[in-house]
Amino acid sequence: MNYRNLTPSMSVLLAFEAAARHESYTRAATELSLTQSAVTRQVQALEQQLGVTLFRREGRAVKLTDVGRLYQREIAEALGRVRSATLHAMAHQAGAGSLRLATLPTFGSKWLLPRLHGFYRHHPDVLVHINSRIEPVDFATSGIDAAIVVATGELPGLICHRLHAEELMVILSPTLEATRAQWSPVDISQQVLLSVANNANAWGEWFTHHGLPHQTMRLGPSFELTSHLVQAVRADIGIGLVPRILIADELASGELTCPTLPYASARGYYLVYPPRNQALPALDAFRHWLLDTAERDV
Repeated sequence: MNYRNLTPSMSVLLAFEAAARHESYTRAATELSLTQSAVTRQVQALEQQLGVTLFRREGRAVKLTDVGRLYQREIAEALGRVRSATLHAMAHQAGAGSLRLATLPTFGSKWLLPRLHGFYRHHPDVLVHINSRIEPVDFATSGIDAAIVVATGELPGLICHRLHAEELMVILSPTLEATRAQWSPVDISQQVLLSVANNANAWGEWFTHHGLPHQTMRLGPSFELTSHLVQAVRADIGIGLVPRILIADELASGELTCPTLPYASARGYYLVYPPRNQALPALDAFRHWLLDTAERDV
């Protein structure tokens, strides 16, 4: 076997991966700053080298074949490892480097960013590029080095560090809170209940915890962002059940009230990353700072 056939050039692999991800030669060409015909030639050269058909024409569009989709998945992961190794080498040479971090939007704005100056005080030569993500991070294709996520436990295939247990608090506007001298779980259950899309079962678990019948729930609108839910509570659209660490400022200022004790959910906040990124100097520095900060914040 000619092993050169098993190692296509990086240029054709990049062209294929971009075309496969977009299922478009035109969009791949724009991303790579090439012409569409150049991308087409690169893909055709790869198909000829492999002896397989990676794309099929459907009118003016191109679609991955089954073998093309399988190859794209493997190549995307391999290219992710190459990019990670390159960043690792660059960071090692510079003695610091940068970190691309994905985080939940409200956690990033309410907890991480107000504390990040402490990291830069000790590591002024490290840059942390923050990307807001709600959906799961694909470390093979996104270029993300690490992520802060909420989960019920450690995620398979990733190194996971638990930062905080999630404590949920019922939040009301001061106007609504003032309509009763005291709020019992039954009183709360009779209100319009607002929820966050990525934790749609929170109210069901809260009802179970307090022994309340689920059929009495008055579920209201759901929101993609916790910050939007908080605004809806302020506007008296309903009441919310949100993580304590995301509303500390609003509770302290009196913008929101909480008539009951926090409820411990089964979820927690984690710093996660693939094993190949473990030795990145920027991630190593950030990990130590983050874990220390989270421990002192309890």
